[in-house]
Amino acid sequence: MKRALAALTGLLLTLLGAGAVLAFQRATGSGQTAAAAETQRGSGAIVVDWNKQLVKIVNTPGAQPATVHPTRSFAIMHAAIYDSVVSITHGGSPYLFSLSAPPGARADAAAAEAGHDTLVALYPSMKAALDQQLAGELATIPDGVAKGQGVQVGHLTAAFMLSARVDDGSEVTLPPFVGGTQPGDWRPAPPTFAPAVFTQWSLVTPFVLDKADQFRPAAPPVLTSPSFAQALNEVKSLGQNSSTSRTADQTVVAKFWPGPIWTTWNEIAEKSALAHHTDLVRTARLFALLDLSLADATIAFYDAKYHFHLWRPITAIREAENDVNPATAGDPSWTPLLATAPDPSYPGAHSAISGAAAAVLAGFFGDNDRITVTSDVLSGVTRSFNSYSAAASEAGLSRIYGGVHTRIDHEAGLNQGHDVARFVLERAGSSGFGLSGN
Repeated sequence: MKRALAALTGLLLTLLGAGAVLAFQRATGSGQTAAAAETQRGSGAIVVDWNKQLVKIVNTPGAQPATVHPTRSFAIMHAAIYDSVVSITHGGSPYLFSLSAPPGARADAAAAEAGHDTLVALYPSMKAALDQQLAGELATIPDGVAKGQGVQVGHLTAAFMLSARVDDGSEVTLPPFVGGTQPGDWRPAPPTFAPAVFTQWSLVTPFVLDKADQFRPAAPPVLTSPSFAQALNEVKSLGQNSSTSRTADQTVVAKFWPGPIWTTWNEIAEKSALAHHTDLVRTARLFALLDLSLADATIAFYDAKYHFHLWRPITAIREAENDVNPATAGDPSWTPLLATAPDPSYPGAHSAISGAAAAVLAGFFGDNDRITVTSDVLSGVTRSFNSYSAAASEAGLSRIYGGVHTRIDHEAGLNQGHDVARFVLERAGSSGFGLSGN
């Protein structure tokens, strides 16, 4: 982080030399002496709108760099929006940076500018559309000094946040991970035999966690154990493309959830924020907590995946004759319902992301919130749940029905995601973050 802070210092000097009049301080949990600004907290819809724009971008073919995980972009954008808002409203402690904004500065203008500036930096090819969205949002805010001050807060906060993530490991390139040849070893899966992805992601500096392996799960059961045989036989039966034991609803579940799961949970959060009419501060905090948790859960599950490098069900089932477990039987022609992702099996990514997201959303709205989820891959299909935890459980189980994960993967991922989010929530506390020691 030292090089990032050095870059940040240079950026600060440049901005101040250019005439920036806002005082800057690294978040320390103290030193915030300015009185709370008399500014309208306003609706949280502006945060939702920028989230929708980022969802649209990452779902645009070719827009997202193939070696950079999208959760990083969500975390950077929402952390910048949150810090810009609380710099003005003092509605919580900042995540990283606090600007001593003039009283009366518009927090909504700051949020809009912070969302815009982070996304322009991360996706410069999208600048025209992002400029258009910003212009539309700023046009709804009365012109004047307060608006301009809010814009400046958002601009500076975005610049600081982007600078803080310089050299965070997201650009590291590692040699290809080829896997092994022994029973239990991951190796590229048929039919495409695609190489492993995001092999470097455990080297990315966490946003809140102290280290990538902080919540690494225990090793999966050995191949000769009854629990391994039970889990493998379950996915062998339920996850086959021609399965007769999978129910019609389980087939729908399998096909409902395979889209980018971080996108799905951000869309769930959008609906919940709008349904609960959360104000600007609370909405900014919700998405910051959510996406910081998802970003760190992603770093954490990739750490575990490439530490244990456990084979995928398609490999385990086709080569079960070699696992020295009398309770399993090989089927060289077995094919899953869904395509297998090109990374090791344990823990499950869908489960880890869903466990983290459900923990954050339940912390905000209670776990007994009634929610409706729209599939990102089955057009117009929705499913309803009486709790966030129920949705998270189904998202993880869908990977068993699809034949790409075992229950062992699912349970480890769900627990890991929950542990990551709980740590983020505890670190943030009841009013904000104060992560200067991170």
